[in-house]
Amino acid sequence: MLISILKKFWGYDSFRSNQKAIIESVVSGRDTMVILPTGGGKSLCYQLPALVREGTAIVVSPLIALMKGQVDSLKRKNIAAEFINSSLTKERLTAVKEKILSSSLNLLYLAPETLNQKSTLAMLQQIKVSLIAIDEAHCISDWGHDFRPKYRKLSHTIEQIGSVPVIALTATATIQMQKDIVRNLNMKDPAIFIDSFDRPNLSYEVQPKINVEKKIVQFIKQKKNICIVY
Repeated sequence: MLISILKKFWGYDSFRSNQKAIIESVVSGRDTMVILPTGGGKSLCYQLPALVREGTAIVVSPLIALMKGQVDSLKRKNIAAEFINSSLTKERLTAVKEKILSSSLNLLYLAPETLNQKSTLAMLQQIKVSLIAIDEAHCISDWGHDFRPKYRKLSHTIEQIGSVPVIALTATATIQMQKDIVRNLNMKDPAIFIDSFDRPNLSYEVQPKINVEKKIVQFIKQKKNICIVY
């Protein structure tokens, strides 16, 4: 069934690496932590289960641009998805809330600040929530590079929504960060999937900070493909 859904909505004939095992874990209702490199297909790991499990999947995302990009992509695939954030007009917000309460959405994207609001919680308690995906989960951890205090309150909100599987996803998490994420989300016996960060198409080089401008010019002239200088 998973392959047929993958083919129908995403056009692929097979999953990447651990995707199938991750999706099966979420579909079964188990809390799941996913650490995949950027471009490793993290979003599919909760988007596809949202089409299998009954109800609306809640996706916590820290950035408006990320929400819009994913929702637009899902809508092009004829998947019912919406987001709530400060970019919505009053009229658009009302229309989205009507969709939520009518249980017509597969996925709903929210910022952590929005999910933690009492009005949002009251609304979600009126519908069936299929799963909760915490994207950019490193934001939960004090050890992370992009700590967001509002992420710390998510576990309390999730508990009030009900017993639903939680999937936490990030591209970067040390052992300490992994423990921090699991603890702060109150994840119960989570399945943990960590994929290799090796990217055969990428190479890295560190140079001493001497004659910087000259080195950058030489570097760019030598490279015939895409390069990034930090």
